[in-house]
Amino acid sequence: MTKTGNRLAALLLALGLTLSLTAPAQAAGGSALDRAAADTAQFVYSAVQDPQVGSAGGEWAILGLARSDFALPEAYCQRYYEAVERQVRECGGVLHERKYTEYSRVVTALSALGRDARDVAGYDLTKPLGDFDKTVWQGVNGPIWALIALDSLNYPMPQNPAAQTQATRQMYVDYILSRQLPDGGWSLRGEAGNSDPDLTGMALQALAKYQDQPQAAQAVQRALDCVSRQQDPTGGFSGWGTDNVESCVQIIVALCELGIPLDDPRFVKEGTLQDKLLSFCTPDSGFLHTQDGAGVSQMATEQALYALAALQRAQNGQSSLYRMGDVEAPGGSAPSQPLQPGPEELVRQALLQLLAWAGLR
Repeated sequence: MTKTGNRLAALLLALGLTLSLTAPAQAAGGSALDRAAADTAQFVYSAVQDPQVGSAGGEWAILGLARSDFALPEAYCQRYYEAVERQVRECGGVLHERKYTEYSRVVTALSALGRDARDVAGYDLTKPLGDFDKTVWQGVNGPIWALIALDSLNYPMPQNPAAQTQATRQMYVDYILSRQLPDGGWSLRGEAGNSDPDLTGMALQALAKYQDQPQAAQAVQRALDCVSRQQDPTGGFSGWGTDNVESCVQIIVALCELGIPLDDPRFVKEGTLQDKLLSFCTPDSGFLHTQDGAGVSQMATEQALYALAALQRAQNGQSSLYRMGDVEAPGGSAPSQPLQPGPEELVRQALLQLLAWAGLR
């Protein structure tokens, strides 16, 4: 075989090895958590090739992929950002007339990508959250998500001249505290004795950064006692009367935001919350909404992914899911930690190096 032939053969062999190494990791070794996280991230990435503004196939997928260990290609992040820009232009910056959680969800996803939500196609998507009355119109979930979004990258409280009541962070904290039910939890309807684990988990996530305030710290402890009582013998939670993965997700994220390990005795029944979460997992095929349900749910899978990301971040000693200062502060020129190149970029770089070595470029 000629020298060129030897180089070509070596090139092909090296290329095969490169492709195998750059394929998304399946965590053949490692923990059940790592394997589930790798499988679920790959599933979501494959299922949501063109992320758009929306609950399913949009912000929750972005949040889970961006905050997990998955090597998310920059081109994918850019596709989502361009989709947000198109949507914002088409609606003149008004994502919704009444549901201001739409702004909070998009701001949170953009923060996870290190994008400044204050300038998207010329619009400040945080500005509506400066309107107290319109933000709380939905009920307690409005201020909950406003705080999570604004605190994700420590955005300054947006000033909204059109607001009848200019919001402050403290007003949102106080509103959440005022809606805590006698049993220690929260519910969308605010019905005493009927607190919901999903909303209680979200309220805990929002209040996690305000525990320096005695009232907030007391509210958090009352809510944790409520959650411990609500946990069923299998370690799960029933939101709206059904044992489901999303309720489990919200409590897991809440505990991670609070820095509470899942093996805390208050939250261990027959198993841990992690055990319960993984019981909804179907290898290589996403997560079930309920264990007796019909097939995989995209929404359940996307939410499970960001819970897995929260668990991995806690395990690795990283900042929590919603504490995104490790990505980029608003107004910064570059992420504090550069995004990892995705598989496509790794292959491209390896090919260029191999072609140069083989004398073919």
